[in-house]
Amino acid sequence: MTFNGIKMVRNIRSGLENLLLHKLRSFLTMLGVVFGVGSVVAMLSVGEGAGREALEQIRKLGSNNIIISSIKAVEDETTSANRSLMNMIVYGLTYEDHLRMAESLEHVERTAPAKLLRQKARLGERSLEVRVVGTTPEWFDLVNREILAGRVLLFVNEENPTPAVVLTEFGARRLLATKHSIGEWVRIGGNYFEIVGIIKSESGKSGEIQLPDEEVDAYIPMSIARQYFGDVITLSSSGVRSMERVELHQIIVQVDLLENVESTARAIERMIEKFHKKKDYAVSVPLTLLRQAEATERRSSIVLGSIACISLLVGGIGIMNIMLASVTERTREIGIRRAIGAKRRQIIYQFLVETVVLSTTGGLVGLGMGAVIPSLITHFSGMTTILTWKGIILPLLISMTIGILFGLYPAIHAAKVDPIIALRHE
Repeated sequence: MTFNGIKMVRNIRSGLENLLLHKLRSFLTMLGVVFGVGSVVAMLSVGEGAGREALEQIRKLGSNNIIISSIKAVEDETTSANRSLMNMIVYGLTYEDHLRMAESLEHVERTAPAKLLRQKARLGERSLEVRVVGTTPEWFDLVNREILAGRVLLFVNEENPTPAVVLTEFGARRLLATKHSIGEWVRIGGNYFEIVGIIKSESGKSGEIQLPDEEVDAYIPMSIARQYFGDVITLSSSGVRSMERVELHQIIVQVDLLENVESTARAIERMIEKFHKKKDYAVSVPLTLLRQAEATERRSSIVLGSIACISLLVGGIGIMNIMLASVTERTREIGIRRAIGAKRRQIIYQFLVETVVLSTTGGLVGLGMGAVIPSLITHFSGMTTILTWKGIILPLLISMTIGILFGLYPAIHAAKVDPIIALRHE
C-alpha cells in the first residue's frame, strides 16, 4: 500500500473513532441521511414500477400498430336519445374502408378487421355472456397473445369457413370447468362452434386507448360472423327498439417501420374523412401514447426524486450543525495538532473524512431501508415497484456529495482556528 493510501486508512480510522466517542449523537445525525436516502430509493422504485407498468400496457397494443374504431357521431347519439319509433342508425367503419387501407397505403404491412357483438355462450348447463370477435387470422399476429392450448384461427377458415372458435382463458375456465378443452362444441347465440384453441388475454385500458381484447372474447372467422350474425344489431331499451348497422367495429393496421406510423395514421384519417360524411370513427396511435407516457415517467421520476432529495438536504444540514458543534468542543485538540505541526489542509481533511463517513454510512443503511420499503408496498398493496441500479447508485452518490458539501464549511472553520487561542480554550 502506498504512503497516501496508509494516510487515508489512518484518517478514516481516526474519523470513525471520533464518531464512536459520541455514538448516540452520531446515530441521530445519521438518521437524517438514512431516511433521506431511503425515501429517495423508495420513491424512485414506486415511480419506476408505475411507469413501467403503464408502458408495458401500451406496448401490448403494438408500437407499429394503428387502431381505428367505430364510434357514434354526435347526431347519432342525439337520435338514439330521442328515439320513439323503430329506426335504423348507420355508422362506423365499412368493409370498403378496410380494403382501401390494406391496398392503397404504401407503408401498411398487415390489417386485421374486427366485428364485435355480445352473445350468450352455452356448453351443457353452463352459460356465459361473451364478446364475439369476428376477425381474420392476422388479428393474432397484430394482437400477440400467448396460446395456452390448441391453435388460433387459420387462413383455411376464411377460404373454406368452418364454425371454429378460439376462447380466452377466462371464458374457457367458466365454460369448460369439467370438460376437455379442444374439440368441444359450444353454442354461441343460436349456432354451434368447435373450440380449436385457448389464448391468454389482456383487458383494460392503456392510457386513453382501450385494449383490443377482453377477458371473455370468443374469436370466430369474419366470414362466419357475417353469415351467422349479419351487420344489423337490434337494441331494446325502456320498451323502445332500435336497430344499428355497423359493418366493422375496429380495424388494426400494422405499419412497416416505426418512423412511418404517425404519417400513416394521418393518411388513414384523411382517407376515411373523404368517404364519411360524419365523424363516426376514431384513430388511436399507441406510439404517440407511448412517447407521452415515457415523457410523463421521466417527469414523475424527476419530481419524486426532487421531493425526496429535500429530506437529504435536511440530513445534510443536520450533519453540518453537529460538525460545527464538534469543532467548538474540540478546539483545544485542534490547537494541539496545529502546535505540533499539522497543516490546515490536514485539519480540513480530518473533519471532512468524519462527515463523509457519517453520510456514507447513513447512505448505505438508507439503501437497505429503501430496498425493503418497495417490497412491503408490493406485498401489501399489489402495486408494482422496480428497484433499478439508477435508483441505488444515485441516492448513494447524492448522500456522499451532501456529506462533502455540508462538511466543507465546518472543516474550513476548524482549520482557521488560531492555535494560540485554541490552546487557551478550556
